[in-house]
Amino acid sequence: MPLPEAAALARRTPVDRLGGDDSGLRRSLGLWQLTMISVGATLGTGIFVVLGEAVPKAGPAVVVSFVLAGFTALFSALSYAELAGAIPVAGSSYTYACATLGELVAWVCGWCLILEYGVSVAAVAVGWGQYVNEFLDGTLGVTLPAALSAPPGDGGVVNVAALAVVLLALAFLLGGARESARANTVMVCVKIAALLLFCGIGVTGFRSANFADFAPYGVSGISAAAGTLFFSYIGFDAASTAGEEARDARRDLPRAIILSLGLVTALYVLVAVVAVGARPWRGFAGSQASLAGITRDLTGQDVWPVLLSLGAVVAIASVVLTVLYGQTRILFAMSRDGLVPRVFSRVHAASGTPRACTLLVAAFCGLLAAVVPLGQLADATSIGTLFAFGLVNVAVVVLRRIRPGMRRTFRVPLSPLLPAVGLGLCLWLMTNLSPVTWLVFDCWMILGLVVYFGYGVRHSRLATATPPEKK
Repeated sequence: MPLPEAAALARRTPVDRLGGDDSGLRRSLGLWQLTMISVGATLGTGIFVVLGEAVPKAGPAVVVSFVLAGFTALFSALSYAELAGAIPVAGSSYTYACATLGELVAWVCGWCLILEYGVSVAAVAVGWGQYVNEFLDGTLGVTLPAALSAPPGDGGVVNVAALAVVLLALAFLLGGARESARANTVMVCVKIAALLLFCGIGVTGFRSANFADFAPYGVSGISAAAGTLFFSYIGFDAASTAGEEARDARRDLPRAIILSLGLVTALYVLVAVVAVGARPWRGFAGSQASLAGITRDLTGQDVWPVLLSLGAVVAIASVVLTVLYGQTRILFAMSRDGLVPRVFSRVHAASGTPRACTLLVAAFCGLLAAVVPLGQLADATSIGTLFAFGLVNVAVVVLRRIRPGMRRTFRVPLSPLLPAVGLGLCLWLMTNLSPVTWLVFDCWMILGLVVYFGYGVRHSRLATATPPEKK
């Protein structure tokens, strides 16, 4: 098969042709629901799951790692806010790249988003099983056997608990976007209450001596932990995937993105300070349900850890729900452009959702959750996220140049300086991820290029007609 010309790979989708009200998706989400989608997709993973893996890398300076990861996310969040207000359609950064950087780069971005969203669903689901065991142990005195609550390589055979939460999220999503958003809002309120409960208990055992050896591994440890913890910020862009289901997308999407990131960062830092103050940092090694363990150590009772574990079960289920939602909308956009099979963009008439896409994505994520260990999943998600966020920072600058007069409800201040800083921070954090993570990423990119040149480039909607873009 002959390779396409370079001009074909660089073809852009005119902004006026992106999305459209004839997509079949229903506009039913307001500012509050959009904000809760982003908070639901973000809040919980870093604190409830990945904290136990990040603290041994940075020591007490994990607090700085959270700030650094959040600061990196802020620059990208500003870029997302501008693009979401200017191009309010489904697809998130994949769609933004289509309009600015060309089809090949957009495909690479979308392929990274598949890694980011799909694998993060599986990673969070793995951590969910840990808190289910905490809850069952505290209430019934039983736990799931290791063979059914851990993947191969972590002492198990198949992680049934992780698979179960993916199927639970699937059931909500098949009901429709509005119904899923309502369920998510309830879950978000529960998770915030659980974190505040932990802070109230944890502060009673706070010891400043735990911060004495603040950065035992120096800057390299802080940056390594920040690279891992960036996994816990991936959800702030989830609202941007709902561009065609928001009632007033241009106004509400930028607000939802900034509001959600600010709320999540504040809670992450607060809980990290209390957690490290309540337990020496070396005691976090090997713990994926560390907050519940700290609460039990401080109170000597089971009731409070049980309540916290219940909050974590609900919190992580919310993350699975909203991130799975985002994944389906990204594939919906890619399918509508012809880059992946049309089955992913078929909308069910009764529910107004891409039902076939939702079923296929849930099956893929459930399989990953059942058989792949958490740590490998979290780092693989981080590198895909950082790559996609870097492209969004570039896309803001490019769109300012090619469409300077188009309507924008939010503008990144000091552009192109702040987008350039955001890009640089994303690249820096990527360099601190492990060689194994880079190997996985490289293999994923090679596979993506094979799929694109084997299928996408020949079925692209732009291959048939590319009218001149308005200036």
